[in-house]
Amino acid sequence: MELFSIASGSSGNCICVGDDRCHLMIDAGISGKRIEAGMNKMGYTTKDMDGILITHEHSDHVSGLGVVARKYGLPIYATKGTIAAIRRTKSLGTINDGLFHSITAGEPFTIGGITVDPVHISHDAADPVAYFFESGQKRIGVVTDLGYYDDVIMEKMKNLDALLVEANHDIHMLQAGSYPYPLKQRILGERGHLSNESCGQLLSRILHDSLKYILLGHLSRENNYPELAFVTVQQEITLGDNPYRANDFPIEIAARDQVSRLVTV
Repeated sequence: MELFSIASGSSGNCICVGDDRCHLMIDAGISGKRIEAGMNKMGYTTKDMDGILITHEHSDHVSGLGVVARKYGLPIYATKGTIAAIRRTKSLGTINDGLFHSITAGEPFTIGGITVDPVHISHDAADPVAYFFESGQKRIGVVTDLGYYDDVIMEKMKNLDALLVEANHDIHMLQAGSYPYPLKQRILGERGHLSNESCGQLLSRILHDSLKYILLGHLSRENNYPELAFVTVQQEITLGDNPYRANDFPIEIAARDQVSRLVTV
C-alpha cells in the first residue's frame, strides 16, 4: 500500500491512499488545479482515483470538491450527515446526486481491493470520521480533526503500518495568539483539534514494532510551526510510558503546500 499527502493543514487538505489496483483521495480541500499538480508529481492524475472519501464538510476539506466532482465524475463517499451538509454548501456549486454514496461510521466497506473502515471522531461537524484502510494485510490510517481520542480510536490505530495523524497547534501559541476567545475555546475543546502534545501522547499509546512511517498533518498556519510540532511530538514519545524513543520511527511533517514523499508499506 502507499500513502502521500498533496496538502495537509488548516488551509486545505488532500491525501491519497492506494494499492496496485485502487487509488483513493481523502478530502478535496484545495483547488482542482493544485490537486492535479500534486497527482502529477506522484505519477498519477485525478482521473486515476477510484473515489473521493470525505472526512467532514468544513471548507478546508471540501473547497475543491465541486470542481473535481463535475470535471471527473468520481464517486464521493461520506456519511449521511456530511453529504447533507455538503449539499447545503452553495459555494461548491451543483454536484450530481448520483455521485454520492452514503457510508456509516463503524461499518467497513470495500472499494476495489481496499477495505475502508470509517470511524467516528469528535469534531464540530455534522458527522465526521477518520479513515482506516486495509489491503493485503497492510493497514494505513488517516486521522485528523479530533478534539480528543478515546479507546475506540486508539484500538483502530494499533497495528498500523503507516499513519497520518493531526498535530494541529501549540497550546501556548494558540492561547497567546490573536484568535478570538470563542475560537480558541473551540480549538482547545473536545470537538476541536489535537495539540502537538496530545498528538505525541496519542502516538505513545499506539506505537508498535511494525509501524513503518508517521506523517504529522493538519498543522495550523497561525498557531504552529513544523519544527515545533516535530520536536514536541518527539519529546512526548521519548518521555512517554512506552518502550520506544522517537528516533525509532520515521516521522515527518505533511506540509500545507508541498507534496509529501511517497510512503510505501
